[in-house]
Formats: sequence, C-alpha cells, structure tokens
Amino acid sequence: MDILQVENVSKAYSSHLALNDVSLSIPQGQVYGLLGPNGAGKTTLIRIINHITAPDSGRVLFEGHQLTQDDVAHIGYLPEERGLYKKMKVGEQAVFFARLKGLSRQDAVRELRRWFERFDILSWWDKKVEELSKGMAQKVQFIITVLHRPKLLIFDEPFSGFDPINAQLLKDEIIKLKDDGSTVIFSTHNMSSVEEICDNITLINKSRNILSGNVEEIRRQYFGNRYQLTFSGDSRSLMESLSPVGGEFEMGEPDAQGRLRLNFHLNEDSTLREAISLANEAVVLAGINESIASMNDIFIRAVKEDEAS
Repeated sequence: MDILQVENVSKAYSSHLALNDVSLSIPQGQVYGLLGPNGAGKTTLIRIINHITAPDSGRVLFEGHQLTQDDVAHIGYLPEERGLYKKMKVGEQAVFFARLKGLSRQDAVRELRRWFERFDILSWWDKKVEELSKGMAQKVQFIITVLHRPKLLIFDEPFSGFDPINAQLLKDEIIKLKDDGSTVIFSTHNMSSVEEICDNITLINKSRNILSGNVEEIRRQYFGNRYQLTFSGDSRSLMESLSPVGGEFEMGEPDAQGRLRLNFHLNEDSTLREAISLANEAVVLAGINESIASMNDIFIRAVKEDEAS
C-alpha cells in the first residue's frame, strides 16, 4: 500500500516553474530517497506534501484520500533550515513542541528524557539552546520531529554538519523507525547514505521526475555491462589481453589478500566467457563480479543525460 501519492503536480512561482507534472508513489513502511541537484524542485514538493503551499495543478493523496491540513498531524518534518528558539532551555523547548503535537506534559517529559538519554544529551536539558553545538541542536530537532511517532517522516539533509559517528547514529535511528512502521522521505545529496538506507528513490531535475524505482534495481540497470576481475599477475598484460572484448579499464583497490582488481566494460558483442578465457591466459584469475553502479555515478549520469536530451 502507498501511504503517499503525488499525481501530476505542477507549481510555478512568477516566471519560474518549480515542479512540472511530477508524479511518484511512496510505499508504506519504506525509506524513500528524494534526490536532485540544488533548485531541482525537491523543497517545493516537500512544502506541498506538508501543506505549506498548494500545487497549481495535480493532487497529493495521503493514505488514499486527498491530503488535508488534518493529515499534517501525522507528518513529521525536519527541514534543512534548522529553527530553535536560542534563549529557551533545551528541555523546556522540546516539551513545548511536544505539547503542540498533542502529547501531555507528563508523556512529553518521559519520552523526551528517554530520547535524550539515547542520544547522550540529557545533561543539556537545562542549558540554553544557544549553548548547543550545531550537531547537538540537530539531535534535538530530530527528536522533536519523531517524538509523536508520525506515520510519515520527512528529513531534509538530516546528516548535514554531523561527524561520521553521529551520522551513523541517525542512520540507525531512521532504520529503526522504518522497522517500527514509519515511512520516511529522505532528501539528500549524500549518495552513499542513499545506498545504505533507501529502498526506493525519485530523482528530480529541472522540475521533472527523471528517474524512479527500487535502488538495487536501478543500480543493476545502470551497471552497463561492467565487471570486476580479481587476479594475481601483470595488470598491463591483462588489459592487453582483454582489449579485443572490452575497454574502459580502471584499477580498483586490492583485496584483503593483496590480489589486484580490474574494472572494465565488456563490449556488447562479446561474451563474459570470452573475457574469462582471455584473462586466464594472461594472469591467475581469482574471481569475477558485476560492478554495480554507485548511486553517485547514477545521479551524475542521469542528470547529464537529461540535460543533453
């Protein structure tokens, strides 16, 4: 079942077309990546989903019905532009936002203290927000966003400014939220994070949806007949031997045993069996695997192809 459906949505501001006939469906209980270059239209789409602004045409369905203001209570939104009242105490402010989302003070304090302990920031409960580092402030806002356990969560660049340890902490929490039944829209430029946590993605460029689908299926679709050979021997001899059936050679990092790795593109009119036979004549071949495209490569290639069309 799809928790959210965007159907043929368009939105213009003055002479700028922010969204052009965009459609996508977000399955319930998954992490959905919303990708695109700066200015592509992602933020406008997020604002429409949050009922902050309305589309000029098209519609958004939430759990099968037209999205209304009442549905926003079931959506948690962490914007890229963070906003906390700097002079308020951290705990006091967190309780204030929790009360706005319908929790009693008693429930809010209990749940917030549990989350603050998990994020190792309980000692900052009575400090003023202005004393927090950027990372700590982001942790507080993340907690406020998820506290009321909304059905749909929207995170816009949630790892911005985080060190790798705290970024991993948030990734783990996002996966746990998904496992507990929440659906997550994850807007980011960090393609490695997409590979780690997203089930499906939509790539928007110049106001249009240019690519949608399952992350693993898209990576296989874009792998482009590329393979990686693991071997012992002379790499130059291997490349020369493979040149009749392939090209675009690129050396990879050695494996744990110190064996070399070569990535290459197999010609469309050649077979993998031919490549293996030629490789065996030049080196001691240890293995061969498909070179699945990275999301970063796919992002760049899809955008370039779209702009060239």
